[in-house]
Amino acid sequence: MKIPITLPAAGEQARHALLLLGAPAPARLVVRVHAALFDGDLSVPALAALVRDRDAGLCAALDADLTAVPGLIALADWPLERRLMTPVARRTSALAMIIRVAEFAGMKASAGPAEHRLLRELARDVPHGPESVDLAEAAREALESLCAAQAAEEPVRAAALARAASLDADQLLYGLPAVPHQRGCE
Repeated sequence: MKIPITLPAAGEQARHALLLLGAPAPARLVVRVHAALFDGDLSVPALAALVRDRDAGLCAALDADLTAVPGLIALADWPLERRLMTPVARRTSALAMIIRVAEFAGMKASAGPAEHRLLRELARDVPHGPESVDLAEAAREALESLCAAQAAEEPVRAAALARAASLDADQLLYGLPAVPHQRGCE
């Protein structure tokens, strides 16, 4: 007798991957992380459908203008401070994600081909990552080098968070509509 296997729903699969990543991430990364480290069949189209479903628990990351960052997905229950992606915050979040994934993969007794492939892909985004013996440590060093830039960007983040105080709940999750560029205006 064959025992039926039930996989978690796409929303739960996305949640698992985002919780591991710990910050807003591109849809393709969410899918790749889930495929390499968890059981499931999460796909980019399924993830895109979830982001459009306001009840799925996913939302957009926001930039300093409080508009949605194209392609970056976050958990709706994360505070805005965590979902606010300025240029340096985006880079520091990416490095922190690499640390978390590398450490998670390192906790397993043996890594499979999918995990090795994912770690090799992530290593490309870390200075000296591909030749590093310890990817998490290489990412930590790169993260430390961004401390001054992070401090310099803090006033921009603080101003955005102050402006966000006037937004309604829906705008806090999905951002303000982008204003189209007007001809002749600069």
